[in-house]
Amino acid sequence: MENIEEKACACALNRIFGFSPRTGTALISHLGSASEVFRLGRGELEAMLGRASQHIGSICSEAVRSARQELRNLENLGITFTEWNSSEYPTLLKECPDAPIGLYIKSITPPQELWSRPKSIAVVGTRDISPYGKEWCERIVQSISSGNERPVIVSGLALGTDICAHKTALDCGLPTIAVMATGPESTYPYRHKDFAWKLWHTPGCALITDYPPGTAPLAVHFLRRNRIIAGLADATILIESKSRGGGMTTSRLAFSYSRDVYALPGRADDVRSQGCNRLIREKVAEPLISIEDLTESLGLGRASRKVRLSPVEILDRHFGKQCPPDQITDFVKILEAIRNERGITVEEAALKTGMEYVKASQITGFLETEGLICVDLLQRCTLETKIFR
Repeated sequence: MENIEEKACACALNRIFGFSPRTGTALISHLGSASEVFRLGRGELEAMLGRASQHIGSICSEAVRSARQELRNLENLGITFTEWNSSEYPTLLKECPDAPIGLYIKSITPPQELWSRPKSIAVVGTRDISPYGKEWCERIVQSISSGNERPVIVSGLALGTDICAHKTALDCGLPTIAVMATGPESTYPYRHKDFAWKLWHTPGCALITDYPPGTAPLAVHFLRRNRIIAGLADATILIESKSRGGGMTTSRLAFSYSRDVYALPGRADDVRSQGCNRLIREKVAEPLISIEDLTESLGLGRASRKVRLSPVEILDRHFGKQCPPDQITDFVKILEAIRNERGITVEEAALKTGMEYVKASQITGFLETEGLICVDLLQRCTLETKIFR
């Protein structure tokens, strides 16, 4: 049966020791429960924490009363709180020395079921993801979904790699968990609000954070939340990263937790691949050079091999007999140019196919509208991975 008082005490301690969770969890472990911490007198607290500790004055009955009210308010919003010494707390995360004292969870699935998957894989990387990175992020998650075991995908709900991993996971029927750097009532970035709501209400998925309500999206909060992404996962995959960045922090933390780390190699002169190449050189990460080998290494079994359809077969399947043969020929030329050179611009595709720019632009615009390709703001074209697997 749920111990409301213990949960409230843990919630209070999470606020008090938020930036130094090791101290809070050490107290709970030593005394046996969070509620025992609030039964200590000032002298006992000074003996344990030191007289100069800034936390002693905050460990009081008023903190617990405030926590009780906070939990009631969160319950009305459909948000639960799971404490470190609870059976509902993720076991993998609890193994980490800097695990948070508690987690705020937004999910329609009970906490224990969220962590019941045999494997969890973190997929992280730069917000400024390239067409190369996006394609590989999608291919990796799609291949993971086709293995014998179907793990949960963990990421951070940020722009670029994170949102790509989350959306691809849902498209493939995999559960996904987003670790936020704000309070549980917020969504950052705001443009992901609708997707966050969808994730919240999808069975097996969740939005989680260790930050209490009212926490703003400050830079330091993103760096600290990366330890939770790394701690929740059996393995971390870095798609793209500069020499410094959140993905690098997450990968190094995962390595420090004795978890497997993989990195997607890239060109030596590509700033987005400098981080991945560095981790591989330092032997922090294994190079990701084969999706089949990756799924086997992760213990997911060999990914199923799908027959790769040609552009002509894809177009026939997509349009049937509705397009004249000469149009199909032009479509194939553009698609082949994009397949042969990922990230090719519309102008470059026109030159390679011998088409006038206006015609190539019209065709790429039409193919994008049909969901067959993606064209970014710089007019770089990539095949839609869900179609051209």
